[in-house]
Amino acid sequence: MSEKKIIRFVISRQESPDAAPYDEEFELEHRPNMNVISALMEIRRNPVNAKGEPTTPINWDMNCLEEVCGACSMVINGKPRQSCTALVDQLEQPIRLAPMKTFPVIRDLQVDRSRMFDSLKKVKAWIPIDGTYDLGPGPRMPEKKRQWAYELSKCMTCGVCLEACPNVNSKSNFIGPAPLSQVRLFNAHPTGAMNKSERLDALMGDGGLADCGNSQNCVQSCPKGIPLTTSIAALNRDTNLQAFRNFFGSDQA
Repeated sequence: MSEKKIIRFVISRQESPDAAPYDEEFELEHRPNMNVISALMEIRRNPVNAKGEPTTPINWDMNCLEEVCGACSMVINGKPRQSCTALVDQLEQPIRLAPMKTFPVIRDLQVDRSRMFDSLKKVKAWIPIDGTYDLGPGPRMPEKKRQWAYELSKCMTCGVCLEACPNVNSKSNFIGPAPLSQVRLFNAHPTGAMNKSERLDALMGDGGLADCGNSQNCVQSCPKGIPLTTSIAALNRDTNLQAFRNFFGSDQA
């Protein structure tokens, strides 16, 4: 009989936000097509570490398991990514799992991403419309604009680009690449353009566009391949124009 293949995991654990983190090792029998999520599910079903000692189930976030919701982001072998698409056979062992350090740890691999959602509120990342009655069909976007705007709409708010960005940290108020790109998306919308100046003014304030160091780590790490640096470059132009309008005054959009 062939010897069973064993997969080793070293998982960073933390009992509470104030507790000290520690590493715990687990061993699992290999299965074909296993991803990190299925491995974590197996550990949760039978929480016994590599020493054979019973332990507590591991906490992490997940939802769709199809790289659509963005919930299962974590650091895998030193790289922030989605754990649902991280195949065990393609990872170097031992497979090291850790929470994203950009966000406060709740427990184990689960983090509080409120920082990112608060930034989306700050830049008004939505289309405000009157929903009290049927407004009929909305204005059409030119096809060329629709195509690049669709690429920006793929954002899952997973937080991976914020984790990869060196300018997003506990000592900085920088809102990060994802909210910046969403400003460009909503400003491109025919209805969303009504609030374009408000969004650009938010980017010119504390934690906005000026805090971007242009490291370009974000576009390299984005699971959806969103052209984040292209958006940042476009917003640099837009905020410069907005600054002129603010200074000289203008009725034009």
